[in-house]
Amino acid sequence: MFIDFEGIDGSGKTTLSNLLAGRLKKLGYRVAHAREGGELRSSTARRVRELTRDARLLEMSPRAEFFLNLARDAQQLEEVVAPALSRGEVCITDRYLYSQLALSGGGRGLPMSELRPACELASQGLWPDLVILVDVNPDLARWRKRLGKAQSGRSSDGDSRKGLAGAGLAVRVRESFLALAKEDPRRWLILENNDAPLHVLEQRLVDAVVARLEGRDTPVQRIVPVPTTPVHSGPVAVEDVEARFFQALDTVEVREPSLAVWMLGGLPGLLAHQRRLDFVERFPSLTARGLQGLGDDAAWTLREVLAPLSPAQVALGLGGITGARASMMRERLYAQAPSEVLQGLKGDTSPQAWALRERGMKDGRLGDVLLGLSGVDGEESWVVREAGVQRSLYTEVARSLGGLTDERADALREVLLPHDRLAVLRGTQGLDTPVARGLRDALAGKALKLVLRSLTGLDSEEAWALRERGAPKTKEALDSVDGMNDPRAWKLRVEHAKRWPATVLSSLKGLPLGPEARTLISRVLEACPTSLPVLRNAYAVIATASTLDARGTTVRPSRVVAEAATQLVEL
Repeated sequence: MFIDFEGIDGSGKTTLSNLLAGRLKKLGYRVAHAREGGELRSSTARRVRELTRDARLLEMSPRAEFFLNLARDAQQLEEVVAPALSRGEVCITDRYLYSQLALSGGGRGLPMSELRPACELASQGLWPDLVILVDVNPDLARWRKRLGKAQSGRSSDGDSRKGLAGAGLAVRVRESFLALAKEDPRRWLILENNDAPLHVLEQRLVDAVVARLEGRDTPVQRIVPVPTTPVHSGPVAVEDVEARFFQALDTVEVREPSLAVWMLGGLPGLLAHQRRLDFVERFPSLTARGLQGLGDDAAWTLREVLAPLSPAQVALGLGGITGARASMMRERLYAQAPSEVLQGLKGDTSPQAWALRERGMKDGRLGDVLLGLSGVDGEESWVVREAGVQRSLYTEVARSLGGLTDERADALREVLLPHDRLAVLRGTQGLDTPVARGLRDALAGKALKLVLRSLTGLDSEEAWALRERGAPKTKEALDSVDGMNDPRAWKLRVEHAKRWPATVLSSLKGLPLGPEARTLISRVLEACPTSLPVLRNAYAVIATASTLDARGTTVRPSRVVAEAATQLVEL
């Protein structure tokens, strides 16, 4: 029997396919997994996959990508799948040719009528007996992917070629998978992976697959496991968001505790801090990382608790925070987490920051110093950049130019373009310079996500035109209006609230909770009352607004959490 798992990135298909393989082996079946442990078994297929993921290959066309992906699957078929089936084994794949139809057709927009014959040729007539589509809310999948990067230590700045297209690609691919399943309901089984514990999903999956292996009919196409904790599905008023979000978070904690910690990241307020206290001992690194942007007493006390346990993540959580308290903590953390400390100095021109940079230079950490130099001007900073160019640290130098708008910065960007266009583009966020405009024009069709992100906070006719063209395709057009109170920003939010509900809400963070914001939040909550990303972002907007008084100054939160955290230090 040939079983294929499909789904968007972050859906959980790799985990579930490996769990199924293990369970079937225990039941006595002979099983071959073509991507056991998440790695393609064919070395040739692995080499091809590296090409299709390489973000530097910006000129690769959707058709070239399609044929490379076909080559990967054809090699897996020849080398792994067909031999396993000929031996009478159950063969499991994590992606097959359906992925190429969904990505190139639904995602990239190539005609399905042209793709199907090529897939038939690659398949040699061999298609799965059962296709398991692991279906998930794309916003939730994105949270899981970010969490995976954080836990594995991978940079959150890294993008595959698919990632450069923006989050809208996953939405379109998911829609294409669902359409393929609808065409062939006897072959496809849809397993929802939104809010049920992994062990429940695993058992339902094993039961369904064993029924097929034993020849028993399984007419139900969609498996929707019942959550172990009741979830309220009624309307959500703005006043109820806090309670509803934390109820939903309790449900998440049961099945994915690390995700629950991750979703607290950056959230202000007493209740969020109380939850962090519950996670300090179990998940110190994730808790520390989640303090980013928070400067209240409770956050600082938690950092004191966490600094000995997870110095690197505490240092990362200091990113964007300046002042004496931050400087003192960075000084303490430098010996254990020099890279994270130096990279977190963006925009910091204080003498203490420059003392740390000089220390980093002496320690041979020029690349880290450059990555923490964004937003810093002055002759001293240019000496460091020139040293970076001399040592061919082009990517780091390009990132160091963030926030700089003068001719000198643009001249250096021109020099760096042949070496790393994406890094140069990342360093133009919020800038309206000739190089920035030229890059956006050149890369809008190749790296739409980064182009739209580079518009954050930018108020120009070109920026609004790019947002309006990009918004139907991907959510990053809405990311770029974060905190903007411009009528065109409100128009964009209202027009695309149905397509990108969670992102529309996150774009309100930092704005007053006025009538216009409340109306939009209510509209989104009415449409998505049980969506965890929507509830989380609605709470973030409301909690942030509530920390500001009428004069716009930050109100100190209750000291209860700070005192509890202090007790942890003493223990």
